[in-house]
Amino acid sequence: MTDFPFAMVGFDLDGTLVDSNLDLTPAVNHALSRAGRPTIPLEAVRKLIGGGALRMLERAIELTGDPVPTIELEQLHEELLQHYEAHIADNTRPFPGCLDALDRLAGHGCRLAVVTNKVERNAVKLVEALGIADRFSCVIGGDTLGPGRAKPAPDMIEEAIRRCGGEGRFAMVGDSSYDTRAARAAGVPVVALSFGYNDVPVDALDCDALIDHYDELVPALAGL
Repeated sequence: MTDFPFAMVGFDLDGTLVDSNLDLTPAVNHALSRAGRPTIPLEAVRKLIGGGALRMLERAIELTGDPVPTIELEQLHEELLQHYEAHIADNTRPFPGCLDALDRLAGHGCRLAVVTNKVERNAVKLVEALGIADRFSCVIGGDTLGPGRAKPAPDMIEEAIRRCGGEGRFAMVGDSSYDTRAARAAGVPVVALSFGYNDVPVDALDCDALIDHYDELVPALAGL
């Protein structure tokens, strides 16, 4: 236990801990339909995930036509959230090997955190619905610290370190440039996942290690 190089590990949520696209895509398309826009397929939505629901919706609107006024965007954002909250864990599941990796990290004495741009109430609701909330010392959402402090800013990682006790090294695990940029800004190592909702090509992610399955996570961290 004492030989493991990290005392704390933070995880992004959508596309990292869980495969949530089957619940996010219907929510996006519900909002688009309310705006009279065409719906978009799963693979298109997959590439929009990472910056939080509002940014995901903005990008979906960009794909389907002209921008909308701010007041309409806010209304559509609320429509998206209401639909998503009603179906938050219908089809969402942890990625294969994820729970085993979390157990192995806990066995090494690591304190674990969720560090996600999803709004905090939905992040908490999701991990509770999946029965994994008790694995984490804290859940930090994109709105937890206020405007301008979500990833890729370093603030959420710094807050996770504080809430996890602040002693020892911290590593971030994520699937997008929001995660890798936040880790770099916070000065912590980052492991990227090739199987997540990568918003940029995998080889463009500025990471310290890249894994293709959760079986590789603990060995990758052990080597950093």
